[in-house]
Amino acid sequence: MRIDILSVVPELIEPFLDHSIVKRARDKGLAEIVVHNLRDYTTSRHRKVDDYPFGGEAGMVMQIQPIDACISHLRSQREYDEVIFTTPDGETFDQPMANTLSLKNNIIILAGHYKGVDFRVREHLITKEISIGDYVLTGGELPAAVIADAVVRLIPGVIGDEQSALSDSFQDGLLAPPVYSRPAEYKGWKVPDILLSGHEAKIAEWRYEQALERTRRLRPDLLD
Repeated sequence: MRIDILSVVPELIEPFLDHSIVKRARDKGLAEIVVHNLRDYTTSRHRKVDDYPFGGEAGMVMQIQPIDACISHLRSQREYDEVIFTTPDGETFDQPMANTLSLKNNIIILAGHYKGVDFRVREHLITKEISIGDYVLTGGELPAAVIADAVVRLIPGVIGDEQSALSDSFQDGLLAPPVYSRPAEYKGWKVPDILLSGHEAKIAEWRYEQALERTRRLRPDLLD
């Protein structure tokens, strides 16, 4: 899988990609993630990528030219399944969406910035708009990192125990059950006896009941 991330401040996202599971995926050759500086694609001699909005509204707008130039350059090299724009008013990102994206071969993620992006980008170049929540961030670099992390960890071979990813919260529409590790007792706080019993069927039943209870209590909307 290849993920191309387009940004006006690539230094915000590049360090994230060099650690943990994402780095492991890159080192194994299971995921190729390339960050592009949109300033490298502008025709402005001052490397400018934003300008004032027509109509006099406050703030600055990402210009269409460098975005189109970068996307066109990438598309001339390979086919892309999705061109994603990170925006607060996009479709809310969730686990099923991450699962679907993990099956793609190549995707582009455009990280929004400033007041927004020239709307013609969204009308003519973008195939999918994604939000990670109902709030506004300084830029779309963090959402792009979130999407990349959630997608890459699902690629077979990235996580040593693939069942681990399949048992995460939301994979079955429920929150994950509690997990415990050694020691079995600490400061008088004990691990539930059922987890020490070795009875796999009863443990599975306990985990399901716990997942259902936590979801009912913490995220009842998921049960709707």
